[in-house]
Amino acid sequence: MHNERGETVPDICQAKNLAKLYHLSLDELIEFDVDLKEIEQVIKNTDEEKEKKIDWTNAWSKKYPVLAKYQKQVKIEEYASKIREMLNKLQQENDFNTLDSMLVLKDILYHEWKNNQSR
Repeated sequence: MHNERGETVPDICQAKNLAKLYHLSLDELIEFDVDLKEIEQVIKNTDEEKEKKIDWTNAWSKKYPVLAKYQKQVKIEEYASKIREMLNKLQQENDFNTLDSMLVLKDILYHEWKNNQSR
C-alpha cells in the first residue's frame, strides 16, 4: 500500500504481525525508535559488574572529543568540590543514597543544559 507521498506503508494486518513479532503494541511499532530501544536494552542488560568495567569517559569521547581532553585545561578539583557539596546536600535533605544523589544531580544538570539550548 502507498500513502499520498508515494511511500510504501504496511497494511494493518502486516503491522499487527510485526508488532506481535517484536513484542510491541501497534502504537509502539508506529513510534518505534531503533536507537532508543537499543539504549534501553543496553541499560537493562548492564549490571553493576559490567558498569565497573566500562570507561564511560572514553566511550563517550568518541562522539564528544572534549571528554578526552578537558582534564588538561579545566580546574577539576574546583568543580569537584562544588559538585561534592551538592551531592552531599541532596543526600542529606532527601535521604538519597550516593548513587541516587548522583543520578538526580546529573538529571538536573541535563535539564538545565537542555532548557538553555532552547533560549
